[in-house]
Amino acid sequence: MDLYFLEYRDPLFGIIIFFVLLFAITLVSYLHNTYKKNEDSKHLDSFLDQFKTSSTQIDSLMGSGGFSQQFWLVLADAFNKNGDYAKAVEIYSELIKTSQSSKEIMFLLGKTLFMAGFIQRSKKIFLELLKKSPRNTQALSYLMLVYEQSKDFNSALEILTPLSELKSDISSEEMYLKTHIILNEPSLNKEQKIEKLLELYRKTRKLNYDIFEYLFRVAPNVAWEHLDVSRAMSIVDILWRVEAKDLNFDIISQSSFLTELYSAKKYIDEAKSSAIFEFNLLINSNEKANATLGFEYICSNCSHKQPFSFARCPSCHSLEGMVVDMLVVKDYSRGLFEESNSFL
Repeated sequence: MDLYFLEYRDPLFGIIIFFVLLFAITLVSYLHNTYKKNEDSKHLDSFLDQFKTSSTQIDSLMGSGGFSQQFWLVLADAFNKNGDYAKAVEIYSELIKTSQSSKEIMFLLGKTLFMAGFIQRSKKIFLELLKKSPRNTQALSYLMLVYEQSKDFNSALEILTPLSELKSDISSEEMYLKTHIILNEPSLNKEQKIEKLLELYRKTRKLNYDIFEYLFRVAPNVAWEHLDVSRAMSIVDILWRVEAKDLNFDIISQSSFLTELYSAKKYIDEAKSSAIFEFNLLINSNEKANATLGFEYICSNCSHKQPFSFARCPSCHSLEGMVVDMLVVKDYSRGLFEESNSFL
């Protein structure tokens, strides 16, 4: 009986047991990983079926394997730039199934769906991607844009917490989202919105365009009181549209820029000339001249130009990059008014 127990105390026996356990653990781990990989593949195929379009020539070409992955990525990018998003989506969906860099391609698929205006579909892609790669800052940023496009500003604001933990600068995004949460909150009355917007503005003095657009529209006296005149050029279009009855002449008289602006508007007759070409032209124009200021809005980050103001660039999605460009144009509203009077 003692000899039997000695076998278990033999060092060689212990080594054999160790390697048997190691082999068993390795085998179980391998089988588990293989099973998980197969299940993930089935889930991915099922998930991507939601975004498939009808079979095209691209499908058969990709199935033949005659071109490299890089070729298809370049082609998909070209389709994106030409606005042919359906073909780009088809390429990305097929590449994900065979590519070693499926996470990167899944992001491109989500981005393409977002650009095409399929907001809810892109949301599904980014949420799926973040399950596998929760520290993906690009996917987090686009998911925030998805919530923003859906007017779900509170959910967009929640995305800033992980972005902040990943060392991203979120100050501008936070100010922007909090501003729009206040502006779109139906439970707040006008006075409460004004109070909360001014509180935000006092904290950072950033992103004042949306705040002052609202203030000059609903409470011009409050807007004038808090206006930083040195930054008036950044909201020149808002100031140009202020009605004569809402002007604060005490503040205007203390600023050469505002004096020239409203002399060009013909609200006052104080400035005789201006170093700003558009102001000077309108100041010295005849009272009957059918001209006014028009505005274009340019992103200083990507040079995208459009006829409407924006807080976030619709092209590159950057904040605080809008530059207001002035130009002298025909005053169509005045022409229409005069035409309507001619029938009296």
